[in-house]
Amino acid sequence: MKAKEFDKKFDAGEDVSRHLDIPKARRLVREQKRVNVDFPLWMIELLDKEAKRLGVPRQSIIKLWVSERLEKAS
Repeated sequence: MKAKEFDKKFDAGEDVSRHLDIPKARRLVREQKRVNVDFPLWMIELLDKEAKRLGVPRQSIIKLWVSERLEKAS
């Protein structure tokens, strides 16, 4: 199956798992570095509200939004 067809099926919500070779799948290892960032309380409250709504940890929201912004800037 070509990538375009796979993407089309995935985007349509179809189960594409039978087309994946799960035992050979691997995650790229990327070096990480911990940083500390101070946020105002109102921002933390809004981050927590959004994280709860999406059912993910606060850190995930922050990483996603920073990543999106950096991709736009590139």
